[in-house]
Parts: sequence; structure tokens; C-alpha cells
Amino acid sequence: MFTIVKKRVLNEAVTLMEVHAPFIARKAKAGQFIIFRVDEFGERVPLTIADYDREKGTVTIIFQAVGKSTKLLAQKVEGDDILDFVGPLGKATDLDGYKRACVVGGGVGCAIAYPSAKALHDLGAQVDVIAGFRNKDIVILEDEMKAISDNLFIATDDGSYGQKGFVTDVLRSRIEGGANYDLVIAIGPVIMMKMIALLTREYNIKTIVSLNPIMIDGTGMCGGCRVTVGGQTRFACVDGPDFDGHLVDFDELMKRNTFYRKQEQEDSNHICRLNLKENEDA
Repeated sequence: MFTIVKKRVLNEAVTLMEVHAPFIARKAKAGQFIIFRVDEFGERVPLTIADYDREKGTVTIIFQAVGKSTKLLAQKVEGDDILDFVGPLGKATDLDGYKRACVVGGGVGCAIAYPSAKALHDLGAQVDVIAGFRNKDIVILEDEMKAISDNLFIATDDGSYGQKGFVTDVLRSRIEGGANYDLVIAIGPVIMMKMIALLTREYNIKTIVSLNPIMIDGTGMCGGCRVTVGGQTRFACVDGPDFDGHLVDFDELMKRNTFYRKQEQEDSNHICRLNLKENEDA
């Protein structure tokens, strides 16, 4: 069992939790993820590691309560336990050697972008962070991002906070203003990452994106998280989740991510057929 040692509600839908998981904290790096199960009846859910503290033995996750499992997790309080908390999984983001980077996060994707920005900052790179949200009410991690960046730019769709517009508008303005980035990291909705990659391709700036395909086992065995990168099939759980944004087939990824939309929207009281025989025997 893994104990929740800290809980913080970031907005009405997004929650931060610090979980005691010393073996994961010991090896975790920016870009990697964990898979959790709330209880023995829960589904396996992947979440990117938002932060870690090797001395305290804790791993921080930030998640949006959108499905049954994340809603159940959001109901837990400090001192409660999580049944399964497995990791670190995936490859860490390769951040060595960059001098001037821009990390772009969209919505809850800022929670995933934050550790990469922090790691770059710790390596001595100059780091700009661009964070995009629909409106002021859902802005998260502003203080944390400000602390590990040289410049923080916030954009909101409706102009209620920061600059009105999209993160691509801010990024283009920075590039054309002479920012001279040697790396852009984009993490957020797939369409946002696609548009960032199209923009940076114009300027030949290396771009890393963190993909979020359907994932089940996290070990590369199920094949559910396959993505096409550079014309070849890759598995996000073991080959990623970070990939060269200029090589990703974003249109295919968006299509595959909608395969189970109907099932995801079904009533949470759905009865799993795998349990019918067991229930009958009981």
C-alpha cells in the first residue's frame, strides 16, 4: 500500500497528491510516469510524475478527475492508501546540452511540463515557460513554474488572465523576437502539440512532445499505446512517452484516442462481464 502524505486541490477538477513511494522516488526522472490502481477493482491508470523528493521518499502526481478511477482517487484524503503505485516507467527526457529552452504546457499538461522545466533549470539552461489555459479559474502551478523559469508567460483563451490567445501565439512572438531557442518541449492536448510542432518546424527548432495514447499495462506487451513516429510503430510506454514532435503522426494519434470515447462516457455503474462468473459462484 502507498500512503497519501499530502493533498492539495489546485482547481475544481485538478488535484495534487504527494505519495510515499521511496523506491520510485529513488530512481524517478523528468518525463517518466507511474501506473496506479485505487483498489483491487480499479483500472490501471498512467500518470506522469510531476515531482519527487528522494530524501522524503515521495512522488508527486497531478491529475484531472475525469473518469471513475481519477474521481475515486480525488476523494481520498491525507493518510489514505492507494493499492498499487508502480514505476518509474518510460524513458526519462533527454535534457543534457541545451542552453536556451522553452517549455510549453496546455491546461493540466502543465503538470507534466513542470518537471522538465525544473530539470532544465537545474542543469543550468535558460528556461522560458509558456502555460495556456481556457480561463483564469483553472490556472495551476503558477508559483511553481515561476520559481524554475527565467520567464513565465501565461495565456488564456478568453483573456481573463495573462495574454489573450493561444500558446502558439506567444511562442511565435518569442521566436520572432529573437529568443533563439535550441529546444522546445510541448505537453498538453494533442492538437496543441501538433500546432507547436508545425510552428517550430518552420524555424528548425528541435521539439519534444509527451504523448498520451491509450495505455494499459505500461510494459509494451499489450500494444495499446502504439504510435507512429517517423513512419515506424513505437510504443509510448517503453519507447517514450517523449518523441520528436516533427516525426509524430498526430492525426493518427487523435483518431486512435477516440476509439473508446463511447465506453468512457458510459455510466460508471457498468458491470464488468469478467466478474459475472465469479459473482454467480459466490
